Amino acid sequence: MDKQKFGTAPVFFTAISTILGAIMFLRFGFAVGMVGLAGTIGIILIGHAVTIPTAMAIAEIATNQKVEGGGEYYIISRSFGLVIGSTIGMALFMSQAISVAFYIMAFTEAFKPLIDWLRETYVLLPWFDTLLGYPQTIGIPALLVLTALILTKGADLGVKVLYTVVATLALSLLAFFVGTTDYDQTHSVSFFNSYEAELTAPDERLPADPDSVYYPGSEVVARATEPPPAAPATPAIPALSFFTVFAIIFPAFTGMTAGVGLSGDLRDPGRSIPRGTLAATIGGMIVYFFMAWKLAASAPPEVLADTSNLIMADIAWQGWWIIPLGLAAATISSALGSILVAPRTLQAIAADNIFPATGINQFLARGKGERNEPYNASLITVVLAAFFILLGALDSVAEIISMFFMVTYGSLCLISFLNHFAADPSYRPTFRSKWYVSLFGAIACFGLMFFMNSTYAATAVVLIGLLYVYIAHSNPDKRSLAVIFQGVIFQISRRIQIFLQKADKEEKKSWRPSIIAVSDATFTRLGAFDLLRWLSQKYGFGTYLHYINGYLSHDTSEAAAETKKRIIRMAEATESRIYVDTIVSPSYTSAIAQIIQFPGIAGTENNLLLLEYSKQTGEGLDDIIDNFKLIKSVDFNIGILGLSERGFGLKRTIHVWITRAHYESANLMILLAYIMTGHADWKNAEIKLFAVFEESKLAEEEQRLYDLIETGQLPISRNNIDVLCRLDNSDSRSVIARKSGEADLVILGFRDEVLKRMKEGLFAGYDDIGNVLFVNAAEEVKIR
Repeated sequence: MDKQKFGTAPVFFTAISTILGAIMFLRFGFAVGMVGLAGTIGIILIGHAVTIPTAMAIAEIATNQKVEGGGEYYIISRSFGLVIGSTIGMALFMSQAISVAFYIMAFTEAFKPLIDWLRETYVLLPWFDTLLGYPQTIGIPALLVLTALILTKGADLGVKVLYTVVATLALSLLAFFVGTTDYDQTHSVSFFNSYEAELTAPDERLPADPDSVYYPGSEVVARATEPPPAAPATPAIPALSFFTVFAIIFPAFTGMTAGVGLSGDLRDPGRSIPRGTLAATIGGMIVYFFMAWKLAASAPPEVLADTSNLIMADIAWQGWWIIPLGLAAATISSALGSILVAPRTLQAIAADNIFPATGINQFLARGKGERNEPYNASLITVVLAAFFILLGALDSVAEIISMFFMVTYGSLCLISFLNHFAADPSYRPTFRSKWYVSLFGAIACFGLMFFMNSTYAATAVVLIGLLYVYIAHSNPDKRSLAVIFQGVIFQISRRIQIFLQKADKEEKKSWRPSIIAVSDATFTRLGAFDLLRWLSQKYGFGTYLHYINGYLSHDTSEAAAETKKRIIRMAEATESRIYVDTIVSPSYTSAIAQIIQFPGIAGTENNLLLLEYSKQTGEGLDDIIDNFKLIKSVDFNIGILGLSERGFGLKRTIHVWITRAHYESANLMILLAYIMTGHADWKNAEIKLFAVFEESKLAEEEQRLYDLIETGQLPISRNNIDVLCRLDNSDSRSVIARKSGEADLVILGFRDEVLKRMKEGLFAGYDDIGNVLFVNAAEEVKIR
């Protein structure tokens, strides 16, 4: 037998029975009294500006994937990743657990008529009378009874009571709308009338005759035959701001996601979830519009604003018993739904091993019976709910719930928007919202939090931030980038690349490194990898390629993928901001031919090729020399790094040697040295410039260097320049060895024709110094 047997009706009824709940009975009249009919309509519209986009987002997401254990948490965690998802999931669990307390506290309000009757009919013992005045007297036993039912009956109980609750709600609403009062027979609806306005405007309808009795809410003036009894003093009701009232009322509009959990039991979830969810959301909005009008027409603002009265019962036909019955049914149903959902959210979080202790995860994830009922998680939920019941502040609890709902709903809208933007081909929901609707819903959620209660909102944001840091620290294995963010980053990168390629570009006025480094000895000679990450950390972009000699095949492709993973781990360990990859090619020449044609990044063509060889063995140098002409065919700047056993030493000194023979490379050499010092590893490094000129040009070139320093074009202290006179019979290599023997990096220039003539001899004679970077500029780089 097919278990997926339900249509749209259960989705609709589950959602509408949660939407038309406690707030409707207990605080909707309060809203009309406080902010007037116009203000209440504004609250309804603003509230549904959040809930309708959320309903559309949840319908869209739920029709793209099966929603498993945890409901909304499952959607959020599988979209944002486990760290972010579990952080929001904990906020969701808190809202659901606190909702249990809220609905139980609202449920106790249904017993007020009974308590009043008992007090009027019987003489109660003082202690018992006092006890009945506390809502916890009924709330705690009700919570325990509900807990016992859930732990013994499980989720089946919710489905069995659903239609009874809906029928009771319908009866209550019908009785409310057909009810009449003296006030609605003698007054027209004032669109802007509110309790706050009543506080500032004296009532001119009061009779002048002191023997007449005026009944608030009517024009009836009766002649008193005897002095009227003194009316009990009504405590003053403080006027509240619009958004404070909104925060109290907002939970009335929530609950539209309640039907999503039924997705596994529906014949056609792609049809039933969107229709049922949206119908309940819009249907609830329409009911609230008519309720606001009915309340404004049936009682004066000061009566509506008094939360000590169940105003709907005073207005409804046979309201003395129908409205409390409806309130009891609605609140106990909502409490039942919350106490079913909250433990499942907590169980799903624990099943993902989010909590730091394995024992805690196992305890909370452990279920009972064939359906894995969250027995232990239910106990935690009940304890948390009991705590908030003991607090007893209904309005404050409503505001707290609103904050957590806003975080959850904003996240759902954001997921929908990001899925639209990421344009993942595998994201194919049968119902589609619009990206701008989801974006508006997300912005509205996070913005309204601060309008409602900036203190609660700031506290919620800080707590969620701290929770995220804690979860991320405790779960380093789960900090992978979620697919949805990969898609978003891909789209942003794609659009920027296309834009930059097509956009008209101004003439380049400064040089920025866009470097490709190539090596076949990544794991034995780290010099090129390190130099690239230092040069690319702050000012430019770097691509590191590991060359694998061979023909492309299944085996070499697998080997390349494994090598790439190793290099990525190296980049992560060193916190490098470089892109890494591998290239498989049958020869070094074919590899270079491919590499120099690689497209640039961020609209900038690659402008420097970094190669390396071992100074000790010469390994890699022949390949560089043989392919130098090929590299220069595309006018690349070239850096050839000669690696010594000493490596980069203490990373404290960089020596740059310039002469007139390779003056066109001088500026590039100086810039590379300066860029190096932008990395934290070289932040304490000192750049020393050695300039070697003929005696006839010595004074002129020295002054030129000083002028560059004065104008800020040469980022070196004047004291760090050593101008040397070139002697015809002197060996420059011996001078360099003497001056730079202890330098951590030496940068030298060379010219094309010298390399062609001297070949390996150009790089010989530097055995007494550490690492050497030979630089050849394709054109002069200007220092500005």
